[in-house]
Amino acid sequence: GLNFIDLMVRQGNIDNPPKTPLVPGFECSGIVEALGDSVKGFEIGDRVMAFVNYNAWAEVVCTPVEFVYKIPDDMSFSEAAAFPMNFVTAYMMLFEVANLREGMSVLVHSAGGGVGQAVAQLCSTIPNVTVFGTASSFKHEAIKNSVTHLFDRNADYVQEVKRISVDGVDIVLDCLCGENTGKGLSLLKPLGTYILYGSSNMVTGETKSFFSFAKSWWQVEKVNPIKLYEENKVIAGFSLLNLLFKQNRGGLVKGVMDKLLNLYNSKKIKPVVDSLWALEEVKEAMQRIHDRGNIGKLILDVEKAPTPLMANDSTETSEAGEEEEDHEGDNENKERMPFIQ
Repeated sequence: GLNFIDLMVRQGNIDNPPKTPLVPGFECSGIVEALGDSVKGFEIGDRVMAFVNYNAWAEVVCTPVEFVYKIPDDMSFSEAAAFPMNFVTAYMMLFEVANLREGMSVLVHSAGGGVGQAVAQLCSTIPNVTVFGTASSFKHEAIKNSVTHLFDRNADYVQEVKRISVDGVDIVLDCLCGENTGKGLSLLKPLGTYILYGSSNMVTGETKSFFSFAKSWWQVEKVNPIKLYEENKVIAGFSLLNLLFKQNRGGLVKGVMDKLLNLYNSKKIKPVVDSLWALEEVKEAMQRIHDRGNIGKLILDVEKAPTPLMANDSTETSEAGEEEEDHEGDNENKERMPFIQ
């Protein structure tokens, strides 16, 4: 699976980035080739999906058994690679942190992305949940049925939400950070929960610099604990990777995966796969996420052969992408955008 966190790793916008060279990636699906001596519950040949602490974009992956789950018979490998990060993140934010219940309302940014689509599907399993989503306008036709109210990501969504729901919303899920933090808090009803689970606005078209990094944080309004107390609001953060690999909560996540697989087997949720990419096309695949051109999850397929100029199928083709179409065969010497280096 290809996630926005992989772009943040690539640009160095995470705490303690690993030393290079490294193989990126945090989730995968495949077939068990070998087992540790004490491993029980799995056999060679089993179809599985797994969390990995880096190295998921490899042809052979090794990870502790607590991070491995069997794939349902009718789930494809590409769906399985799209499943763990998005659905566990969405489920734990909605139900473990925010305690989603019947009749509540949720605002989710990047509603067309992998987590956004997982959030929308999980909200539909609870009666009378209203979902407000923001997304690029070209995605609206494709995802309009997955959320209750859809707004352009560049519009003044605060006023749009308040026009529909004067009191605001019960839950805000923010993967953008920056100025959206203050906006999200302002939209919360009393006893509402704001959850920051990413900071994709920090990934810019530039190489990493202190200025571009700091600029995003300067837009974050300071949170006053006394104001939270007076307004009865909750502010929270969620990092699935830290939960798994730093805080040793693999058992908790396994319980969540069991619930999610029951929902999948009941045909109540289904991962949305945007596209499949060969390993050689990782540059173009990362560009598609960077340009926010995807609807659902991008998957790297180790068995797929590269498709020339596949990235230009993106609805939002960058200027660099259009230029590349005119210079076929010159890809090795040409950069698509300043971000990809």
